[in-house]
Amino acid sequence: MKRNRLLYLLIGCAVVPLGLASRRYAAFLPEFIATYAGDTLWAVMAFLIFGVLFPRWSTARVATAALVLSFADEISQLYHAPWIDEVRGIWLGGLILGFGFLWSDILCYTIGVMLGAAAEVVFYKSLNSGRDSIMIRRSKWKKAETQKITRHFD
Repeated sequence: MKRNRLLYLLIGCAVVPLGLASRRYAAFLPEFIATYAGDTLWAVMAFLIFGVLFPRWSTARVATAALVLSFADEISQLYHAPWIDEVRGIWLGGLILGFGFLWSDILCYTIGVMLGAAAEVVFYKSLNSGRDSIMIRRSKWKKAETQKITRHFD
């Protein structure tokens, strides 16, 4: 499969603001969404990034890479040297690296990657089924035309 990089970038341009909004406007969201949406969308974004960087990889390979990155990021939050805590103190550093290990984040990352992979499978499956129905229609048309031509010469 070859992914459409532009499509993935456009989807990413929607995912990032949604993830940021889930943090910024947490007080206005239901508690469950405010607590878990950001981490879930972070993992969806990881899936999209690997999809853009490696458009010919299988969905399973992209999902695995996104999970490994997400889990590594979460596990890195157990490490608290002064230099990395300084990086986390910067807005973007904290956004990317996080602050403290939570098992719930591991679950959110798993769900986020699964959502990205499932959406990709459904999207490309619907694309291919549409293409298949077009090919079937073409095949029937060619068969009908061939029969007309054959009858004409009989």
